[in-house]
Amino acid sequence: MAWKPLPVGVDNFEKLVTKGYYFVDKTLLIRDLLDMKGEVNLFTRPRRFGKTLNMSMLRYFFEMDEDNRELFAGTKIMSAGEKYLKWIGQFPVISLSLKSMKQPNWELAFEMLKKVIGEEYSRHWKTVETSGRLSDADRERYRRIRDLKGTDADYADALKYLSDCLYVCTGRKTIILIDEYDVPLENAYFAGFYDRIISLIRSLFESALKTNENLEFALVTGCLRISRESIFTGLNNLNVLSITGEDYAEYFGFTQDEVEAMLKFYGLEMNLKTVQQWYDGYQFGSTEVYNPWSVINYVQSCRMNKNAFARPYWSNTSSNSIVRTLVEKADLSVKQEIETLIEGKTITKPIHEDITYEDMDSTQDNLWNFLFFTGYLKKIREQQVGETIYMEMAIPNSEVRYIYKNTVLRWFEEKMDKKELSPLYESILSGDAKKMAEILSENLMETISFYDYQESYYHGFLTGMLKNIGSYIVLSNRESGNGRPDIILKYPSVRGKAVIIEIKVSETYRDLEKKCDEALRQIEEQRYDEALRQEGYQNIMKYGVAFYRKECMAKLG
Repeated sequence: MAWKPLPVGVDNFEKLVTKGYYFVDKTLLIRDLLDMKGEVNLFTRPRRFGKTLNMSMLRYFFEMDEDNRELFAGTKIMSAGEKYLKWIGQFPVISLSLKSMKQPNWELAFEMLKKVIGEEYSRHWKTVETSGRLSDADRERYRRIRDLKGTDADYADALKYLSDCLYVCTGRKTIILIDEYDVPLENAYFAGFYDRIISLIRSLFESALKTNENLEFALVTGCLRISRESIFTGLNNLNVLSITGEDYAEYFGFTQDEVEAMLKFYGLEMNLKTVQQWYDGYQFGSTEVYNPWSVINYVQSCRMNKNAFARPYWSNTSSNSIVRTLVEKADLSVKQEIETLIEGKTITKPIHEDITYEDMDSTQDNLWNFLFFTGYLKKIREQQVGETIYMEMAIPNSEVRYIYKNTVLRWFEEKMDKKELSPLYESILSGDAKKMAEILSENLMETISFYDYQESYYHGFLTGMLKNIGSYIVLSNRESGNGRPDIILKYPSVRGKAVIIEIKVSETYRDLEKKCDEALRQIEEQRYDEALRQEGYQNIMKYGVAFYRKECMAKLG
């Protein structure tokens, strides 16, 4: 079978179909929407799980255009029955994405909103112009908004006004599709103009979705449900469809059958285990779901090499600000919980869906909520205790574990760069092994470890601590004598000092001293100082350093 191109980054339904991309049929979403009859539907799903493509599909299905029917030839919705097909091509559709509002300041964010609204007005101009039904005053206001010359008040209810104009011109109520509604909110929260964005979007939504007699129905998508009080004030017709619910679970992300069919199509059945390990693990309702963005990218990478390594594609699609915020604000108990998750174990936290970005800093539990709803944690099981729902959660897969690990590593490296570590360096160079061990233990308490306390973890930790020692050269695992000492510090001139550090890991706290002695014996037996003496160094210090979890002991030989 010929290779079909994979839709990497393709989120336009018409392009997907007409250009012959590999197509995973999610058209029965239309059937379920029509059956459920929700007036305003809010779909919350993690980033890159197919929300934008589904919104494009809905636009092409419902929008008044006779040619669009051809796009759905052979799809599941075309076999679902006449009660659904009679809806095709019957409505004016207002469709816009708010993702371009992710800007560094309020002024640019507002300008981008005006642009996307202006583009939608331009898209419908032919319908408005040819109908000839708008009054001169309405045509003037319409053109003003279209040409980005409107007042702030014009844009505050621009979606409501556009639906009014389209009803006058077509006699049909409007379907409104708003994609990525919370992108400007998350961005504004981190950029410092959250209140102004909240006020603007609340005005836009209230007029279009709450008091709009010309609305047929609306769909809004995002990662999070922002509480009614901040965005959806008084919107009693809101139907929230989150990852905890059973409805529509199979329409966002790839199901097991869809992944197996894709791998079979491309002759990659033997790669299923890799795909499961890296990109599976999400659960929407009771449906197992794969990350579609990552699966598509991985299959694409196997085009030339069927044994291509799995990579963390999803980690490149977001700033991962929420994980970073959790790590930076972590107290001792949260650090332990992050370590527990990275080890593959679970944590249990209270879960609630009505949250705001302002809540993020109020308690650590709110941050866990954000991580769950944005795809950084998956549901294992849930239970209700009184009025509170508790969710047992885990990291979904290797891809997300990679994000945690790298965020933790970057955070620790940045923290070490800012830290005053001269007391550590002084203790090492002066022979104060007790002080050296105390400082290392204190810093271990602040770190998040995820290598089951293996020797390589402590080696990386200590090397990181020593990298800014200044005038000394730091050598790690270099050939010397009959083996490789873990770390060597040496002054550029042989008239200065050289330090040999050998690391051991103890299985118990009481054996720390024994492990230090073992490390010092190894330095002597393996003659790690021989190469240094041949270079001309006379003042050579030798340390045996032992670790047990986050405790350290050092002995000078």
